[in-house]
Amino acid sequence: PRQERNEGGPEEQQQRTSSRTVLSQQRRSGQCSGPKLRGSFTTSGFGQVEILRKTHICDQCGIAFLWMTQLEVHQRIHTERQTHDCDQCGKVYQCKSRLTLHQRSHTGEKPYSCDQCGNAFAFKDKLKNHQRVHTGEKPYRCDQCGKAFSMSYQLKTHQRVHTGEKPYSCDECGKAFSMSYQLKIHQRVHTGEKPYSCDQCEQSFANTPNLIKHQRVHTGEKPYRCGQCGKSFASQSNLTVHLRVHTGEKPYWCEQCGKTFSRSSNFKLHQRSHTSPKNNSLKSVLFLFVTESSLLFSSSLIILLITQMHL
Repeated sequence: PRQERNEGGPEEQQQRTSSRTVLSQQRRSGQCSGPKLRGSFTTSGFGQVEILRKTHICDQCGIAFLWMTQLEVHQRIHTERQTHDCDQCGKVYQCKSRLTLHQRSHTGEKPYSCDQCGNAFAFKDKLKNHQRVHTGEKPYRCDQCGKAFSMSYQLKTHQRVHTGEKPYSCDECGKAFSMSYQLKIHQRVHTGEKPYSCDQCEQSFANTPNLIKHQRVHTGEKPYRCGQCGKSFASQSNLTVHLRVHTGEKPYWCEQCGKTFSRSSNFKLHQRSHTSPKNNSLKSVLFLFVTESSLLFSSSLIILLITQMHL
């Protein structure tokens, strides 16, 4: 038989027992035809039921309880508040269970393992999210374009494509990015950090895509093929530039002379013809030569005219 919870004093226990007896009698006689009422009841004459009022109110947050014992248990939330602190980092938690979960970040404990691939996680919800990699479940859908994602944070990040939001700014140059990892990669431009090294030639790179692209120099892999002529390339960017040979597209336009280019490298090289010190020096020398030549010619002409006048 199910054991009764020993909650409250003898009077409260007797009150609850009496309530259940009356309800049982009414249901057997068909008098209790309405929906089942949750909570506790008390008798007020035979065959009548009254709902007990929650008269025990917490003076800290205002939550009400039927029994004093319930209130006393609840009040521990307030009296024991911020007593569970982490001895590693000092972070404070209201509940000991929360502290236990947090401490896994220090101990490295990962009790939840994926039965598909063996990957382990510190939290049950992290395992649940991971399992969507195997099931293909993508419950988070973008209402703008319909693209679906397995994680809520992936959807949030994706939506910045539509909103244009770029919350991550570089404190060196002010350039903004929609994702934190993009900012981290960009900052290596300023720091010079290149943590990814090629094991073939020890050349280093700031990010993994550039390393992968470089490694194709050694492997000879060219996975990007032109649909027009069949030529293959090691990177998507090289294929994009090549396709301009077929389309005739020249997206780089010089504001100085109006000349257009299909490659950014050729465009940048051309711009030096307008801005380089060497070119400016050449222009200055040419201008000086023309000016001095004109003055020399003018002086010779004047002398010749004066000579002719005195003859």
